[in-house]
Amino acid sequence: MVAIRPLADRPVGGIVIENVAIVTVDDAMTVHDPGWLHIDGSHIAAVGAGSPPTAIRSAAGRVIDGTGHAVMPGMTNAHTHLFQTFFRGLADDKPLLEWLRSCIWPGAVHLDGPSAYLAGLVGMVENLRTGATSIIDHQYVHVTDDIDDAVCRAADESGARFLLASGWADRNYPEAMCEDADQIIDRIRGVKDRWHGHDDDRIKVELAPLIPWGCSDDVMIATVNEARSWGAGTHIHCAETREEVDMSLEERGERHIEWLDRLGLLGDDVQLAHSVWLDDAELDTIAAHNATVVHCPVSNMYLASGVPRILDMRSRGINIALASDGPGSNNRQDMFEVLKSTVLLQKIHHLDAMALQPEDALQMACRGGAVALGASDDVGMIEAGRRADLVMIDLRSVFVAPVHRVMSALVFNATPADVRHVIVDGRVVVEDGRATFVDEGELIAEATTMAGEVFARAGVSSRLNQ
Repeated sequence: MVAIRPLADRPVGGIVIENVAIVTVDDAMTVHDPGWLHIDGSHIAAVGAGSPPTAIRSAAGRVIDGTGHAVMPGMTNAHTHLFQTFFRGLADDKPLLEWLRSCIWPGAVHLDGPSAYLAGLVGMVENLRTGATSIIDHQYVHVTDDIDDAVCRAADESGARFLLASGWADRNYPEAMCEDADQIIDRIRGVKDRWHGHDDDRIKVELAPLIPWGCSDDVMIATVNEARSWGAGTHIHCAETREEVDMSLEERGERHIEWLDRLGLLGDDVQLAHSVWLDDAELDTIAAHNATVVHCPVSNMYLASGVPRILDMRSRGINIALASDGPGSNNRQDMFEVLKSTVLLQKIHHLDAMALQPEDALQMACRGGAVALGASDDVGMIEAGRRADLVMIDLRSVFVAPVHRVMSALVFNATPADVRHVIVDGRVVVEDGRATFVDEGELIAEATTMAGEVFARAGVSSRLNQ
């Protein structure tokens, strides 16, 4: 198994970053350019414009020169499926439901703890290197009992902030991937006891019904109540495709939000992934219950699912988070690509160059994602007292410079290749563009071998098992 290095110690005296453009993502979208910040332990101790006070700088255990760089809050990738790092490129010509039947289901039932761990660890490195310090993983494969634990262990070792949205279906899904209410609740209670609140709340657990057509009313009510009993939320795919909404209307006589509302399950602890095919009444209902919409623009384009009504959601005050979706339908977890796609998709859809601006995308990825994560007071903004979840981006690349406006450069120019350092909870987890906790070459080699074994077991032809 791939060797894991211990997470970096937090320096005594903290870390000072100076001579850097600080994109705070506060209410005024303040940029300190140049600016400085001081990390003390797991939190931001101070931030300001100009140069750091001499006393703070001289006492710091590490000083990072940020000349030519920007620092922004870590983003939240608010909806992904980490196991799908093994499934990249298998959905290039398939809409959602066909892709599930021909690719995901045959392969997923052959995953186990070791393969889920490696897939998850690859996904953690990918997310961190693209500026996502927080990850919500809609993890719905439970064909063996150790998969949830394996993914949480990968999160623990990577240092990422992680919310395991433990998925389930109880009908209309492959038999090996279905569970009844007792099985779901028994399973999640063990996972919750082992991982919820781990490492000063860096890892948390919630429940995540998979899709409306895969979930019965009684089990929905039971699982949402179970999650709320320990203060956790609920994560669900919602109105991703028009076909799924039509299925709901035919079976239940209700659209997806109407169904959730009738069951009394909507609330500010609910995350609605995709939310593409919603009508006016559904948007009003979401706004009334303060639920979060998680927008996955690249995946929606990749699977030709449609364009969500982002402007109408924003006009109603609905919280919107951003996400890559799983790497099986993207095909990468690149939050900079998501930032740019979020803005461009609304511009072209509305034929309005002012539809969204870079500031809007950064707000959704950082502040909106923090709400989805249930950590709106802790992350998503750079200010004293918040967790030190930060991303440092080199603006001196030929693809970025010269920079006239930092926020524009971050959204429209920057890529993961420009990410220099990533800090989570005051620990440096990416240093000079590479993960600090694992040899990435060794990890890729082991993951590639394991992926080939999974698809060989599944009988799915791949160059990995030829």
